[in-house]
Amino acid sequence: MLARALANGLCNRLSRETTRTVGLGGKGRQDRQASTEVAPKKTPLYDFHRAQGGKMVEFAGWSMPVQYKDSHINSHMHTRQHCSIFDVSHMLQTKVYGRDRVKFIESLIVGDIAELKDNQGTLSLFTNAKGGIMDDLIVTKTDQEYLYVVSNAGCADKDSAHMQARLQEFKSGGYDVDLEFMEESLIALQGPSMDQVLQKGVGDDLRKLTFMTSVLTTVFGIQGCRVTRCGYTGEDGVEISVPPGDVVSLTEKLLANSEVKLAGLGARDSLRLEAGLCLYGNDIDETTTPVEASLVWTIGKRRRQELDFPGADIIVPQIKAKTQRKRVGLISTGPPVRQHTPILSTDGRVIGEVTSGCPSPCLKQNVAMGYVEAGFSKVGTSIQVEVRKKAVPAVVSKMPFVPTKYYMGQ
Repeated sequence: MLARALANGLCNRLSRETTRTVGLGGKGRQDRQASTEVAPKKTPLYDFHRAQGGKMVEFAGWSMPVQYKDSHINSHMHTRQHCSIFDVSHMLQTKVYGRDRVKFIESLIVGDIAELKDNQGTLSLFTNAKGGIMDDLIVTKTDQEYLYVVSNAGCADKDSAHMQARLQEFKSGGYDVDLEFMEESLIALQGPSMDQVLQKGVGDDLRKLTFMTSVLTTVFGIQGCRVTRCGYTGEDGVEISVPPGDVVSLTEKLLANSEVKLAGLGARDSLRLEAGLCLYGNDIDETTTPVEASLVWTIGKRRRQELDFPGADIIVPQIKAKTQRKRVGLISTGPPVRQHTPILSTDGRVIGEVTSGCPSPCLKQNVAMGYVEAGFSKVGTSIQVEVRKKAVPAVVSKMPFVPTKYYMGQ
């Protein structure tokens, strides 16, 4: 039952994502027919996925593996107990060069990049003038005279256009800054045995590579790899940016270790939800502010004081004044809770909506996140969710649902 519920929920979400990607939003039969002719893009690992039994689906305009021969649950649990490889080459990788690179990126995001140490990164947010979240991204301040930026595949066209438009403004103003949209592949090695697997292939001491730090190094003989200790599962892990011609070889070398298996979008989604991590387009978008989304911690202290990021005049006052709604975690029993499920007060009034939900393989309970009226956001508050037109008891829960295991050093 748990496996079926997970599979059905992910298929529904991928179907919605595909619809958004190819642009079916009510534009008529002619547009719908034309959109189906647009073939999804393929990562350099596409043929490898197929050869390994990967079930391919369209996601954010790319053909990606949703799972392999192992079940979704087995893949999920293998990542929690050992480690798995995820192909995330569909994500947008960007280098920002020039003397004014920090000023440039800070003109677009809420984070304090100037305060970062060399090779340290942070999660941040592109925001618009109304305070809405345009995308979430990771910015690393490298010691190679560039910023390394990773943002979401589903927002790649929007993000690249947004950065290029600001680039022209900066260049017109006499600033020294340039962009490079990278062709490198990106794989994530996630799970508690990641360090022992990867350490055999790198000369750097991984004990010195802590969460959200990065190093340019050679990995299993492949030069020019950027290894960043981060991920989207809640486990200890790394993301490895690798030349596209070498990504199959690197993946094969990692898989030679019995600790390592391939994992797809199915496990990636349930793992990130157990870790309480947002999915752009579901849990955050241009209609949500960082305060509503419980992401205030991404806003640098200096940035709050200087009010110099897009939407600051709306976002910063919300920090003290609070907001009418807030993103919260939910736990329930019974039927699985899905996106767009109404959230109800105990007396049956609609107080919000679920944005992501699935059965938790680790907890054997339904976990979800969504937005509720601020008065119902306190952890422990009893509420209800409407599933199949029936009210099901639920409780507001602290996130992450499953404790994260990020490596902060010894």
